[in-house]
Amino acid sequence: MNKAGQIRVLALGLIRDGERIFVSEGYDPAKQEIFYRALGGGVDFGETSRDALQREFQEEIQAELTNIHYLGSIENLFTFSGRQGHEIIQLYQCDFVDPKFYTLESLVFSESGKHKHRALWIEISRFISGELRLVPEVFFEYL
Repeated sequence: MNKAGQIRVLALGLIRDGERIFVSEGYDPAKQEIFYRALGGGVDFGETSRDALQREFQEEIQAELTNIHYLGSIENLFTFSGRQGHEIIQLYQCDFVDPKFYTLESLVFSESGKHKHRALWIEISRFISGELRLVPEVFFEYL
């Protein structure tokens, strides 16, 4: 998260394989709640969101992307760990170049060398039923 009062610009990649999507698992300690979000990360100054998307996937899980198509922009106001957050998400549909990523059940990665996170394939129906939480909720419009 950024400093209080700042808007963060993110580039996230929607990767779908049939009726499942590839997401990152997160945990909010204040709410004691697990949530899921598409992978990606912050856009650096002077960098396009498309370039940021490719860089983030390379840095986090050493994955190359292909068939990258811009889906739209999402403004996300939320609370995480008791702090208000504000993001502008540039959302892309894309695919993995290496087919091995479609056979993985899950993988562990570090974000900026900090905390460990898990990325995994999850059936879309588990989000639609409310069993699992996908954020931001407007993400459903793109599935």
